[in-house]
Amino acid sequence: MNDTPFLAYVNNFICWIVLVWVPTFQAFQNGSNRAELAKVQTRIESLTKRLANPSWNESRWEDALGTIGYACLAVAVPGSDIKGCTLKNASDEKLLALIGSNLNALEAMVDYNVQNGIALYRISSDLIPFGSSVARELDWQNIFRDRLVDIGDRIKRANMRVSMHPGQYTVLNSPDTAVAGRAAEDLDYHAADLDSLGLNSTHKIVLHLGGVYGDKQQAKQRFIQNYNQLSDNVKQRLIIENDGSLFNIEDVLETGLAAQIPVVFDNLHNAINPVDATGTVRPEVAYDLEWIRQCSPTWHNYDGPQKIHYSQQHHQKRPGAHSDSIRIDEFLDFYNQLDGTEVDIMLEVKDKNISAVKCLNCVSNRGISQLEVEWARYKYSILERSQESYSEIRQLLRDKDSYPALQMYRLVEAALALPLKTGGAINAAQHVWGYFKDKATDTEKKRFQRLLTDAASGGESGEANVRLLKKALLSLAKKYQEEYLLQGYYLYG
Repeated sequence: MNDTPFLAYVNNFICWIVLVWVPTFQAFQNGSNRAELAKVQTRIESLTKRLANPSWNESRWEDALGTIGYACLAVAVPGSDIKGCTLKNASDEKLLALIGSNLNALEAMVDYNVQNGIALYRISSDLIPFGSSVARELDWQNIFRDRLVDIGDRIKRANMRVSMHPGQYTVLNSPDTAVAGRAAEDLDYHAADLDSLGLNSTHKIVLHLGGVYGDKQQAKQRFIQNYNQLSDNVKQRLIIENDGSLFNIEDVLETGLAAQIPVVFDNLHNAINPVDATGTVRPEVAYDLEWIRQCSPTWHNYDGPQKIHYSQQHHQKRPGAHSDSIRIDEFLDFYNQLDGTEVDIMLEVKDKNISAVKCLNCVSNRGISQLEVEWARYKYSILERSQESYSEIRQLLRDKDSYPALQMYRLVEAALALPLKTGGAINAAQHVWGYFKDKATDTEKKRFQRLLTDAASGGESGEANVRLLKKALLSLAKKYQEEYLLQGYYLYG
């Protein structure tokens, strides 16, 4: 007898007691207000979906708020570069070589995700270069069948959920039938990617509605018409997202409900392209949560948990530009307000996996050893900016019975926000050079000393010279296969 379904039901029943019955009892006992009762209702809706489908990736249900992931590329993961070429160089031989290389990169990122407890990941659309055009003539699905199946099996064994997101030129609602046709072909390519990995319909393809073309209502209707002509294979994967300028979350929700398409809420797009007729930007968490809740009914059991996109505004760039890193206190304000709402959170941020690990480390106790692993990746970046913060974090992690994740990341963020000073930059570079000084060639030693002297000169070109110095150290780390340095963040910043 297979006990897995029975244990899943028992697990779900216990979760129902802990997450719904107890809070409901407390709410009524304390004479709760409408907001508290709304939170309980959200828990009930989330757990009801879970009980309806207890066999779906049981281990992913350990966290009642879903999981957190990142998009496409990874920082400081050796061998994870996705490569491409120009169209004029896209011969069959070149494309097959690139596909093989990119599958190696995908495998490296999947393995990294498994090792770091990341169960949500967006695969790059460039996995198969020119996948919806030139490469369509290649039988890549059969040529690389064994590799694709193996990677897909790794994803499934880890209960990882992956997705893809076609770019801005995939415009399904274009009035130009040729453009809309190419969009459909591109969606077929993305579905073929996920199919070739052997993944079910919980692994999605994210798409924007497209252009307005002078008539928003007609544009939405044209999207639905063209959606209805897509293959069933694409339709069971497609989900739609609000954008930052044309279609706000109300537009997308209307379309999703009409066509029965799951809707992804993007918080930053909502902040810069709000529903308010006045155009007032309303970034309040409560405003976001209301839309997340309204999107929930568009998701069904066979779609997997509801997905949202989360990002933060870069303070020095145009509205809608993603921050370099997720500011942890700001994220936790948002995350804690979810309070039982089951959503998978895709981070859209420049430092990709680094922020994903940060957020995961701060929303649950993953053990002091996980913080030590992450500190090893950060330490030369912090030493470069602040000796004081470097020493303070080392002291913080000496208590092996503690879990000071939030304190550590606050110190990390504060240090990285400091301006680069010549002394700190030289000190960190010399520490890293210690890995090479006994094996570098005479030419490499002379070059390092020259670059170090240039960096030490400071002035207007000081930071540029530091970047050149770190680029040279990165080349040495690759040449001499110094994995510790290659997996750290210093050489990439």
